[in-house]
Order: sequence, then C-alpha cells, then structure tokens
Amino acid sequence: MILTAHQPVYLPWLGLFHKIALADMFISFNQVQYQPKDWNNRNQIKTQQGPIWLSVPVLRKGYLEKTISDLEINNSEPWARKHWKSLQVAYAKAPYFKRYADYFQDIYARRWERLVDLNETMLKGFLDILGIPVPVRSAGEWQFQGEKSDLVLDMCRQVGASDYIFGAMGRDYADIAAFDAAGIKAHFQDYVHPVYPQLHGDFVSHLSIVDLLFNCGDESRDILLSGNLTRADLLAGGG
Repeated sequence: MILTAHQPVYLPWLGLFHKIALADMFISFNQVQYQPKDWNNRNQIKTQQGPIWLSVPVLRKGYLEKTISDLEINNSEPWARKHWKSLQVAYAKAPYFKRYADYFQDIYARRWERLVDLNETMLKGFLDILGIPVPVRSAGEWQFQGEKSDLVLDMCRQVGASDYIFGAMGRDYADIAAFDAAGIKAHFQDYVHPVYPQLHGDFVSHLSIVDLLFNCGDESRDILLSGNLTRADLLAGGG
C-alpha cells in the first residue's frame, strides 16, 4: 500500500496532485504546527498584472502555538468574496471558467470557521474534478508519534504502508536506513512542472491548480501528470 501525506494547503499547486495520484491513500497532516507565510492559507493565481496571492486570514491570538487543525479563519474580513471576485476577474475569459464557476461560487458562499475544513473540502473537490480517486484521511484519526522522519515512519507502520512518497525536500531529513529496516520503501518525488496554455502573457509555473483547471479543463489531469514518475515506475523501483 503506497502512502503519501502533506499539510493541508489552500488552493494547492500541481505537484501535490501528482504525488497523490501515485498513492493508494493520502493523509492530511493537520496535527502539525501552523507555519505563517507558508502554503497553509495562501497560494497564487495569474492575473493581467502577473501572479497575485490569495490569502485566507486567520485569527492571530495564539496562532503560532496552534496546530493546523485548530486554526480558525478570521471571518471579520470579507476574504471569500474577495477571492471569488479575484478568480472571476482573472479567469472569466479562460476556456473552462464557466464549467467550474458554480463549484467555486458554492465554496465561497459557505461560511468556514476552520482553515482545515476549507482546505480539505477543496482538496477532495479538486481530486474529484481531476478524476484522481485516492481517499483523503485526517491524521487526527490516529496518534502518530515522533518528529520528522520518525513521525513519518510511525505513520507508515500504523497505517500499514509498504511504500511512502516524500516530496523532494524529504531527502533532507528522511532516515532511509530506518525505513529499510522497517521494510518500508521510501520514494522521493522530483516534480517536473508542465507548460500548458495560459492567459495573461508568458507562462508562469507553480501556480494554484485553479489556473490549470480554468485553462485546460478535461486535459488537466493528463497535463499535470505528464513527464513525471508514474505509478508503474514507482512500483518498478523508480523514485
């Protein structure tokens, strides 16, 4: 059983979906500490003026001591209305904007109290749109122990994983010897970002998945997987 995990992030980039597509299960690592100026509550879209950030405001009282699962959204700011308006302005002329507009309009019309609920709901929605049928589970369903590599290894043991997919930065902390001793194969994703048709001038990479969806529609899944490690490669010992 191939497992991968990541902190819940807002409007994820393409590489996360490639990593999930390789796995049998994805665990939303929502029990770790919130990191300001990370991707937990923000990401970028492309506009006529270039890339801009869409950031979900969070309640700041004690937020540095809170886990992502406990982080509350600051709904005193009209962030949802602003984000939906930004998507409309940036992508109204994109070929597939109308196809997905109702989904986003519904998401932003709902009141979200916790960031994790927003992020995990949208992740599941994106996976469904892309046709990536990998179950998303919450780390809160278990009691994982340890830090960094030991934490990941404990997660693999408790879930019963035979393989685990790290991101590229996992090489900086993964204890390969410990994984080998446990009989669990560690893999590392080195995502090759595709180039695809895009509005607003020269191509910009590492944007939110929404940029690909609005521009490429049904081809989005094949595009984000193209030129990258496949599940067959991984099972054959790649990665």
